[in-house]
Amino acid sequence: MYKKLADTISTIISAQNISEERKSTLQPLIDFVQQKTDNKQEININFICTHNSRRSHLSQVWAQVAAAHFNVPNVYCYSGGTEETALFPKIEETLTNQGLIIFKIAETDNPVYAVKHSENALPIIGFSKKYDSPFNPVSAFAAIMTCSQADGGCPFIAGAEKRIAITFEDPKISDGTPKQTQVYAERSLQIATEMFYVFSMING
Repeated sequence: MYKKLADTISTIISAQNISEERKSTLQPLIDFVQQKTDNKQEININFICTHNSRRSHLSQVWAQVAAAHFNVPNVYCYSGGTEETALFPKIEETLTNQGLIIFKIAETDNPVYAVKHSENALPIIGFSKKYDSPFNPVSAFAAIMTCSQADGGCPFIAGAEKRIAITFEDPKISDGTPKQTQVYAERSLQIATEMFYVFSMING
């Protein structure tokens, strides 16, 4: 891991305070990952939100980093939305400030980013897409609904082996306010803390 990211992870692990209610919300994802690990199967996780621009990307990135940190093999994290927009620039800035290395590999209205957590790691590819995009898995995956709108608006996710609601408050509420940077950083760290808790519970 890059040093700045390792420092962020140390903070996440030392300050891990997750309520019992929230742990119950996360348990179905722990169970899914553990079952796949026990069966030595690939672990495909698709984090889904309305626009695939904020929370779903934070979840995708931090889950992949957590899997790497705890040496849980064969974890492949994806994200998608009920519609395609673009990765919100503040997400790139927030993750960079927390120690990830991000570079743009395609400049369009919907830019494509490569996100790296260590020098030799395969990059995580970040861009906005529908949850059923050909880029994402079509079967044997867990669909993690990261916002209540997507959870309510998608009564059925084709191909999902398991559907789990793990919702987060949208940092978008802070856009255009003096607290935007703080709110995005806090939401990112909340998501990171919960993804690290999930993967810390996996027995290899």
